[in-house]
Amino acid sequence: MATPGSLRRSEYRMGEIVVDWPARPQARGLYAAAGLLALSVLLDSAVEHYRGEFRNPAMSAPLVASAATLGAAALDAAGRGGGPRRAVYAAAAAVGVAGLGFHAFNILKRPGKLSWANAFYAAPVGAPAALSLAGLLGLAAGAARRGWRGAGRKLSALVAAGLAGTVGEAGLLHFRGSFQNPFMWVPVSLPPVGAALMARAAAQGDPRRHPLTRAWLGVTAAIGLAGVGFHIFGVSRAMGGWRNWSQNLIDGPPIPAPPAFTALAIAGLAALTLQEADA
Repeated sequence: MATPGSLRRSEYRMGEIVVDWPARPQARGLYAAAGLLALSVLLDSAVEHYRGEFRNPAMSAPLVASAATLGAAALDAAGRGGGPRRAVYAAAAAVGVAGLGFHAFNILKRPGKLSWANAFYAAPVGAPAALSLAGLLGLAAGAARRGWRGAGRKLSALVAAGLAGTVGEAGLLHFRGSFQNPFMWVPVSLPPVGAALMARAAAQGDPRRHPLTRAWLGVTAAIGLAGVGFHIFGVSRAMGGWRNWSQNLIDGPPIPAPPAFTALAIAGLAALTLQEADA
């Protein structure tokens, strides 16, 4: 009987369950990153669109797409089911692009159009890009398990762009919060270095192990997890604290947002390993 890892792709039965293992461990890392990013989008968009009272029926689309992406990534990471679910990931990427358009329109239709007030309090223009990233990571994982040559460099570039965008979104919201807590500077000062290191790895395309980049991605992953704790603390400091959770969860710092850094760091580590293997 074939064992996981003995073949590039193997399928065997365990009772009634068919297990289809990814061709490379890196593919599982990419699926995990796609799933974590989809979970972040699902919870964040649920809160934000609930605050917007789902006035536009299209506001349900990212919830459906992110939930489907989370489920597909979990099954693919475990090697269960019928293989890569490319249609789900492609749909998520498309919904994210459409969301960018809707959010840009939401800003531009307001008085003042491109103003700081609208950037702060209108629909967050960069948020839907996280859903597109989750879909692209799922598609890339499927390509990696099929032995896609050159995947490492392309994924390194994608992670660099994703980190830069996430830093921009965090910077905008933390600027709105006047950086009242010194720790609010951390996600806008350390992850940009990780983005630059990933961009350099993508540009060089060599098989080096990039120990500094790997270490910085580890720090970036920890920042994402720590950010959840800080945002929970931020909610507790609002008037009424957790006793008034129904309001403070909506108006306080978004608890599901920081793990986007962790997801991209996981994807970056997988991209570096693929880059080394492709050399």
